[in-house]
Amino acid sequence: MAYSARLDTVYNHYLTTYTPKTSQYDTHKKSELRRIYNSIVKLNKESPLYMLDTSRESREFVVELKEGARALHNTIASLGGLNEDEMLGKKAAFSSNENIVSAIYIGEDGPDGSVPSYDIEVTSLASNQVNVGSFLPSNGKTELEPDAYSFDVSVNGLSYEFQYNVREGETNRKLQERLARLISNADIGVSADLLEDGKGSSSLRLISASSGLNVNKDYIFQVSDDKTSKRSGTIDYLGLSYMYRAPSNAEFLLNGEPHSASSNHFTIDKTFEISLNGISDGPGDVAQIGLKTDLDSLTENVGSLTDGYNSFLDSATEYSESHPRSGKLLNEMEHICRNYQEGLEDLGFTLEEKGRLKMDEDTFRHSILADESHSRFSTIKDFTNSVLRKVDQISLDPMEYVDKKLVAYKNPAGHNLPAPYMTCTYSGMLFSSFC
Repeated sequence: MAYSARLDTVYNHYLTTYTPKTSQYDTHKKSELRRIYNSIVKLNKESPLYMLDTSRESREFVVELKEGARALHNTIASLGGLNEDEMLGKKAAFSSNENIVSAIYIGEDGPDGSVPSYDIEVTSLASNQVNVGSFLPSNGKTELEPDAYSFDVSVNGLSYEFQYNVREGETNRKLQERLARLISNADIGVSADLLEDGKGSSSLRLISASSGLNVNKDYIFQVSDDKTSKRSGTIDYLGLSYMYRAPSNAEFLLNGEPHSASSNHFTIDKTFEISLNGISDGPGDVAQIGLKTDLDSLTENVGSLTDGYNSFLDSATEYSESHPRSGKLLNEMEHICRNYQEGLEDLGFTLEEKGRLKMDEDTFRHSILADESHSRFSTIKDFTNSVLRKVDQISLDPMEYVDKKLVAYKNPAGHNLPAPYMTCTYSGMLFSSFC
């Protein structure tokens, strides 16, 4: 049980600290996992034995490096796929008015290759619930007597009890700050922060993570201490039951037909992922949603690839002084660019300092239009494939770029046994702060 609890602690810390956002590209088939495993076995079979720098700074660097590689891998995957034929081929959506509606294409082409377009007029946006407590003198001592208190927060049919102690001489602000952390860190779909009125008073504010109305309910969460296990009085004293803003649904016209949604983010016919950003100025003020041309889609995809590539380099550059071996990675990435430099320059790319790429969209468009043999498009695909192979290599062995001392080589006779678990060195760095 203790071992399981430690595992949970480590994984939760890893996910919340380094991977706050995951995507569909973070899930894998059994065949993909088997291929990764076989790659690890092959990688480590002839690998020498090293002594590694396992300082906290090294742990942060190597985890950041691995996560940066994962993010760039996912960026490439999201632009059409990882196969040669699909790479950079994702179609992009357009909106005639981004201030009202933005869209992402998530569907597949119809039998004739056509995709319907939509007109959207937004009459109201979905809102979340906000409760604002009473404003109390920040430096004034709380009027709650020192004791153990508790209160309940009900969200989506589930009730969560929060317990805390009021300390002798505690100020209102200290109490509010403590409760704000207690509620927010619980991750129950309600966050809390403090408001100030500019007159020396502060209030505790509760905000729901979700928006919209539930069936037969005009609220998303409720707070009470009527039937709590410890002493009551928290809700009345802090005024947390006051609903400052009630939740509401988004209301809009889709091709002239009225619709509503509990969120400002939804999908239409499994074709477009829609985000409502603002309200139409009046009747007839619509945003048209459809697909960009193939050239526009390709330009956007290559622009996203460039941004992801530069972001990965920037992340590695931050550690260039504290981890000199990160320079090895930067040199390898720059070498990839140098291999394709002539072809990339013909497409409108400029190789900048530290291997970063700058893309001129107009030159790129003209180059693609004039590329009757498709050789220039092959160049950007080949470059993308090379970057993909490198980030996959980094994901398998991020320890390659950590300071280390060689201890012993493997048997040069070539009779070495597979060592699939040598990557535990990386995993162990995550656990060392917890176990």
